[in-house]
Amino acid sequence: MAAASSSLARRAFSGRRLLLSRAFAAATGPAKRVLVPVAAGTEPIEAAATADVLNRAGARVTVATVASAPAGDEGLLVEAAYGVKLVADGRVADLEAEAFDLIALPGGMPGSAHLRDCKVLEKMVKRHAENGGLYGAICAAPAVALAHWGMLKGLKATCYPSFAEKFPAEVIPVNSRVVVDRNAVTSQGPGTSVEFALALVEQLYGKEKMQEVAGPLYVRPQHGAEYTLEELNSVEWKCSGTPQVLVPVANGSEEIEALTIIDVLRRAGANVIVASVEDKLQIVTRRHKFNLIADMMLDEAAKMEFDLIVMPGGLQGAEKFASTDKLVDLLKKQAESNKPYGAICASPAHVLEPHGLLKGKKATAFPPMAHLLKDQSQCEDRVVIDGNLITSKAPGTVTEFALAIVDKLFGREKAVSLAKQLIFM
Repeated sequence: MAAASSSLARRAFSGRRLLLSRAFAAATGPAKRVLVPVAAGTEPIEAAATADVLNRAGARVTVATVASAPAGDEGLLVEAAYGVKLVADGRVADLEAEAFDLIALPGGMPGSAHLRDCKVLEKMVKRHAENGGLYGAICAAPAVALAHWGMLKGLKATCYPSFAEKFPAEVIPVNSRVVVDRNAVTSQGPGTSVEFALALVEQLYGKEKMQEVAGPLYVRPQHGAEYTLEELNSVEWKCSGTPQVLVPVANGSEEIEALTIIDVLRRAGANVIVASVEDKLQIVTRRHKFNLIADMMLDEAAKMEFDLIVMPGGLQGAEKFASTDKLVDLLKKQAESNKPYGAICASPAHVLEPHGLLKGKKATAFPPMAHLLKDQSQCEDRVVIDGNLITSKAPGTVTEFALAIVDKLFGREKAVSLAKQLIFM
């Protein structure tokens, strides 16, 4: 018993020493380097949240594909889950000799299996762990990749619930949203991805930095609780058949918001068209500078009819939306036809308000920009639905925002089912 107690004490001391050394290095050293490997079928919410949140903390994040393909942007194209197309920063194969402070694996299937099968990545993660480096995985990846490589032996870990049975006997399964054990951080799914990323920030930089990063995200005060939906002037959002949804994107759009809206609505069964308001399909998002490939140009999308138009935030992206006459005209026609439209973060204040699209409506927006709304009476709310208008606050409220849209388009039962699938509640 004494030996066991001594071992636990040494382990606790070692953990505290590791956290203190990371905090000191964060305050004095160069930017932390983070590798986020991706593959065909990677869950885009998890990849985006990990890269975005760590970038906010000051890390230098590299998103690298495990695929071996021809040189150039075409070779770096990654077809993630739910039809999301990304262009990676580079290839894992070209980074084998590089040193990172953190390697974090997003989930998704078959993305996690592709990560598992990448021998270069396996070698990198094992070497990184042997050197005391921090590593993590979310969703299917803890069970499919890390456990398969033997990286979770004797450790407590979690994963997407339906994959827990794939943990070998030497892993201690824990049904928690995020689990930290020694140098390994694991998490459960898209609905826990921001919590996962913040846990990684805390391990790399310390609790104070984590709290600093979490503040402007406006994360949920009670993770895992059932989301609530309150409406003003409730009306039915009518669709004839499959809901047709337009999501415009621009350089500087907020990646967590854009990708969550796209991912969740496509999961629900909506036909989501991602349209670029720039002069090409490839746009560069706000934080990590994700290269997102749109489905079509706005000019082409403008010829179509949509049941809903919904805009992500990001100040630069919102300003581009506001100055794009064709998009503003589409929004005005949508409102005049009493069809649903919505926006999150910077877009209610910088697009909807200046173009008269909030007249007579209650709305919310990113709190530092809420003073730009003429009616600020609902600005404390995380999601506001007023008739055919829906608005929300920030990256930390976007899943609730997307689920509220699902609720209006498909019904409460579908929204709750999807929330559980995402591990949001």
